[in-house]
Formats: sequence, structure tokens, C-alpha cells
Amino acid sequence: MNRSGRTTQLSLVAAMMMLAVACTSESSSDGGEQAESCAYRVLYQHRTYQDVANVEFTAGEKLGSATIPPCQDTGDQDKAEESDETTTAYAVDGISPDMAVAVGDSPDEATFVAAYSGNELPPEVRKLIDGS
Repeated sequence: MNRSGRTTQLSLVAAMMMLAVACTSESSSDGGEQAESCAYRVLYQHRTYQDVANVEFTAGEKLGSATIPPCQDTGDQDKAEESDETTTAYAVDGISPDMAVAVGDSPDEATFVAAYSGNELPPEVRKLIDGS
């Protein structure tokens, strides 16, 4: 490849990287600081769960406390000192708590969260989504 082709290729790569960064960051209305864009994560029984949208589920019995870690995606030192938030974990009818739980102040207001294996949802959760 000639020098002109490499320069063009590098320019395209740089432009794509800048576009990717621009698409993942947002500015807030208070002076243009970067807004947080963390995934909703929950820690329960030494497992990490993430929210899954559009799942019809029934929250069951109370399991105990779960932890919502603070978002630290902006590198803001003040926010790095924020403490974890505690919430309640509930069983999800028909699914092992190893795969998914519901978290929130009450079963009626709980959010469905699942433990991923890499980028894949557990088959039991996939079955629940497909059956919804």
C-alpha cells in the first residue's frame, strides 16, 4: 500500500474512533460535563446481574439484600467516593436465583436482572423472554 493509502486509512480509523466516542458520551445540561452511561448492575450472592428489558416476570419471595455499585464511568474523583446502594432481591418465579433475580423496594416495583455468561443470557432467561 502506498503512503497516500495508509494516510487515508489512518484518517478513516481516527474518524471512526472519534465517532464511536461521540456516540457513547453525552453532555449534561449543567455546564457540559459528561453524563454517566453505566449499565445497571446488581451484586447478589457473589454474582453480578444486569437488567434485561421487556421481560414479563413474577417476583416471588424476598431473598435478601443486593448491592448496586456506583457508576464510575466518567473518572470523576468525587463520584469515585460514592458508596454502594443497597436494595432488596426477590426470587423470580420459575428461574433459579443463580440465573436471575428481581430487585427493588417491593416485588411489584422490582426490576428483572440476569446473570450473563459472557455476552449470553442463560437459557432459562432466554426461554422466559421468548415465552413473553
